[in-house]
Amino acid sequence: MVEGKHIILGVTGGIAAYKSPLLVRELVRAGATVQVVMTPAATHFVTPLTLATLSRREVVVDMFPSAEQPAEQWTRHIELGMWGDVMVIAPATANTIAKIVCGMADNFLTSLVLALRCPLLVAPSMDADMYANAVTQQNLARLRERGTGIIEPESGELASGLVGPGRLPDPSVIMESVSRVLAGARRDLPGRRILVTAGPTYEPIDPVRFLGNRSSGKMGFALAAAAARRGAAVTLVSGPVHLPTPAGVHRIDVMTAREMHEAVVKEFDGTDVLLMAAAVADFTPAAPSPAKIKRENVAGDSWTIACVKNPDILRAVGERKTRQILVGFALETNDELAHAREKLTRKRLDLVVMNNPNVDGAGFGADTNVVTILAADGTAEQLPRKSKTVIADDILDRVARLLAGAA
Repeated sequence: MVEGKHIILGVTGGIAAYKSPLLVRELVRAGATVQVVMTPAATHFVTPLTLATLSRREVVVDMFPSAEQPAEQWTRHIELGMWGDVMVIAPATANTIAKIVCGMADNFLTSLVLALRCPLLVAPSMDADMYANAVTQQNLARLRERGTGIIEPESGELASGLVGPGRLPDPSVIMESVSRVLAGARRDLPGRRILVTAGPTYEPIDPVRFLGNRSSGKMGFALAAAAARRGAAVTLVSGPVHLPTPAGVHRIDVMTAREMHEAVVKEFDGTDVLLMAAAVADFTPAAPSPAKIKRENVAGDSWTIACVKNPDILRAVGERKTRQILVGFALETNDELAHAREKLTRKRLDLVVMNNPNVDGAGFGADTNVVTILAADGTAEQLPRKSKTVIADDILDRVARLLAGAA
């Protein structure tokens, strides 16, 4: 949801400012235009040059520009207040939070907050005792009453050595909160139950080795996050991946295709939509070894692994579907459209999303994809290269229309 958006990032003087460059980098990678605004205190923790380099825009610190700067610089806080799609202050110190609550405008950042015409998000970050202080909690409550979004701090070891709440969340969590705000007007799936599968499956050969594939799970996780932003109750069945659980999503971790089959079948009857983005292994070793297979115990120079077919999850639920919308994914390297159409029919799908990993921008692990969406009515729509986050919403746009038509 941040692609093409204007994001104002406020950075205040806390030790957690060291995470700000990471957040800027991820926002820019996702296609956002980022304007960083720092308090003077923040410059003691991270340099404006670092953030300017990553954002590719001048960082604003001083309220009063030098005499050599153009006259319009003197009203820049007003212009940025109209420019932004959302402003997020991360980290937000207890001092800055108190100033915002009181309506103070003693630096550029607090002056900009008063001039904002877009939503404001605040990510408190401070020591545990400062966060728990009654005044800080009262200030946060007053911000919530005014409609300011609060990104709750995480608990853990703090710079002081204490352990407790006050840690600034990882950039991915902050980005998810920003995306949810930007998607606020796009809540067309409230009350819907959506089941998503993501990632690869690992089929054990022995306790050490497995058969798997290169799926990163990014497409499935993007779908789960987008569906949650749009108001759905989302269950994500994930194979082994290294991705954080999207906000508001119930996650079920599995390892093998059979485990994923069991989880999907268990959840399916109460589901409105199944988005089967996982790259499920077609085969599994017939007789996994209970102990590691040693090289010296294998006779000759070759080793043969006998495999059996895994259950076809999508076909199984397709045969039992009643009212559900089924969306499958087809990764094809030749005769793509023909294979995708055959899958659409054979598995009783409503939509199939086809891509070719050999196409530039559509490979395994990439943040972008190039897909063609085929529908049961025979239409096929090829989409240009886009981020997986944007493609997730493109897919859900079509799902929402199908749900509306079936209502």
